[in-house]
Amino acid sequence: MKSAALDVVGIGNAIVDVIAHSDEQFLAAEGFAKGAMTLIDAERAEALYQKIGPAIESSGGSAGNTMAGIASLGGKGGYIGKVRNDLLGDVFRHDITAIGVQFTTPSADHGAGTARCLIMVTSDGQRTMGTFLGACVDLGPEDIDVDLIAAAQVTYLEGYLFDPPRAQEAFRKAAAAAHNAGRKVALSLSDPFCVGRHRDAFRDLVAGNVDILFANEAEICSLYETDDFFRAAHAVRGHVEIAALTRSEHGSIILADNLTHQVAAAPVNRVVDTTGAGDLYAAGFLYGLTQGLPLPTCGAIGSLCAAEIISHVGARPEASLHELVATAGVV
Repeated sequence: MKSAALDVVGIGNAIVDVIAHSDEQFLAAEGFAKGAMTLIDAERAEALYQKIGPAIESSGGSAGNTMAGIASLGGKGGYIGKVRNDLLGDVFRHDITAIGVQFTTPSADHGAGTARCLIMVTSDGQRTMGTFLGACVDLGPEDIDVDLIAAAQVTYLEGYLFDPPRAQEAFRKAAAAAHNAGRKVALSLSDPFCVGRHRDAFRDLVAGNVDILFANEAEICSLYETDDFFRAAHAVRGHVEIAALTRSEHGSIILADNLTHQVAAAPVNRVVDTTGAGDLYAAGFLYGLTQGLPLPTCGAIGSLCAAEIISHVGARPEASLHELVATAGVV
């Protein structure tokens, strides 16, 4: 790829995660679809926080997690997202800049508070999320730093951000800025329910503005309205240069240039919490891609990063991903 000051710039919902263990009875009683993300308002967020019991709080958000993974791998990253000038906003800004990611988007000085995601983890490691978007809904085209976009090899768009009303405009501005600078645009579909809410807009974005697509089985099937993963995989060919499709314990497949690369899942002793698995797969894949590595190697790095993240609670790496990859001898 064309040389650049940064490897990846992520654009997404700047969220502080609140992670707690839960059970399926609690999810049913509270009306949550297991494994999905449900948008909630400030009042519901506060009430749920009081019910979920002991929790771990940390900066999160899908694209934020991906950027943390890239930083842990030794990559150079930037981030665009909206926080309020409140305590949680300060926490988010400190956490992401402390790991070396550039984050200069101005904080909002009025309106809703910084977003938070209440993540309920069941005994099988599955995560179910109730998200209060807060200040995230105010991110718009004016927040897109075109110079930052132009400085990165890849601009990575978080699909969850499609829910706020003006985010789609911001995405299109960012994609145009990236392509005008000769850069690439990546998109994560994030959630099948999110895809369902905005299917036509996602299809239009994918077909005209995205070079690299990340999706899991449920997400790619939702995009193309089929229950057949392989039919969905076939449908995405020709719309993007690269599609990296994850399949949990079955690994991933990478589609590019009429070729299909099968990548095995990295072994995990015990699945503790699947929060951030897709985010960290994207981190590993994009790190490899921006280092000029072959696509199967990019997928293998993604699998290693995903395996690390699901082996503990939380969506940010606990071990050095750079050392993990070096020890595994993938590169």
